[in-house]
Amino acid sequence: MTARPANAHQARLLRLLRDDGPNSRAQLGDRVELSRSKLAVEVDRLLETGLVVADGLAASRGGRRSHNIRLAPALRFLGVDIGATSVDVAVTNAELEVLGHLTQPMDVREGPVAVFEQVLALSAKLKASGVAEGFDGAGIGVPGPVRFPEGVPVAPPIMPGWDGFPVREALSQELGCPVMVDNDVNLMAMGEQHAGVARTSQDFLFVKIGTGIGCGIVVGGEVYRGTTGSAGDIGHIQVEPDGRACACGNHGCLEAYFGGAALARDATDAAQDGTSPELAARMAAGGPLTAADVAVAAASGDAAALDLIRAGGTRTGQVIAGLVSFFNPGLVVIGGGVTGLGHTLLAAIRTQVYRQSLPLATGNLPIVLGELGQASGVTGAARLISDHLFSPA
Repeated sequence: MTARPANAHQARLLRLLRDDGPNSRAQLGDRVELSRSKLAVEVDRLLETGLVVADGLAASRGGRRSHNIRLAPALRFLGVDIGATSVDVAVTNAELEVLGHLTQPMDVREGPVAVFEQVLALSAKLKASGVAEGFDGAGIGVPGPVRFPEGVPVAPPIMPGWDGFPVREALSQELGCPVMVDNDVNLMAMGEQHAGVARTSQDFLFVKIGTGIGCGIVVGGEVYRGTTGSAGDIGHIQVEPDGRACACGNHGCLEAYFGGAALARDATDAAQDGTSPELAARMAAGGPLTAADVAVAAASGDAAALDLIRAGGTRTGQVIAGLVSFFNPGLVVIGGGVTGLGHTLLAAIRTQVYRQSLPLATGNLPIVLGELGQASGVTGAARLISDHLFSPA
């Protein structure tokens, strides 16, 4: 993809076609504040660039029928979601429909070189499957703070070896296309906004509970990253003064008490001290425990597992309650790997938020699980690069 929109009007038209699919010139004219003649000029210029194509006759609105316009069907975006324990890679078309999706277990602590070897291998597999000949752009999510303008991770607590690594530059050279990089939870929020439970919400919080805990903040339909890119790092809000040591170097952080890593540690303690026969049996049969083991034990009625989930949900709800009182969002979405704990977790979070926050903030506040699951990150990553490429150069 070499062409870019020449002005804000063209950028607006491209994003409308991405988000709403093919539209007639008349329908596009209803959405943008352009005269019919000016709209015709901008659409014709976009047709000349090859970014959009004519796509059959539109439904009649009386008088002469116009052609539908759609984004070029050959455009392909690569979405990459690097988690703490896995890598997801997907190819989308210009409307961000996922055409192919692969996932691979991977420890982010192995460092950027090893992780990117896996990313490139998975990307090559997707190309070999026929869903893409090449990529017009790529979006990358990483599980740590990112200095957004440069696409560089900054002192990520669970990513040793990544501090200052030029992710955007390195992958752009390898993939041969423009690359944008962001914190993974921001991209998950963008994915749910584009095709998930937050489609109709302009102001919402997306809380990811995975190995760590983070929050994507969407204000007026746009992700809010803060001055340096660290907005939403709620896993390191203190919930217990002088509490457990956290990977960030502080004590008492939410992430030290909940999230995949903390839950696995507490489950192991419950198995070893005899509190949970179910978890003890699972550890004896399968080795190290994970959040998934806690979910299975809880589903079987194991009291210790249920207590772990409720305690974690209560602490997470305590933090979210503060965010709700401060930000007054219209929606809170809970996502990430630990959401396999399901409605026991959601109920604990809801109870704490509704109890602690002011009625004015929570009276009409849905707190729901995300709809897209693993696809939220890769969809958001494709949305990120399309936002960049569908902006004036």
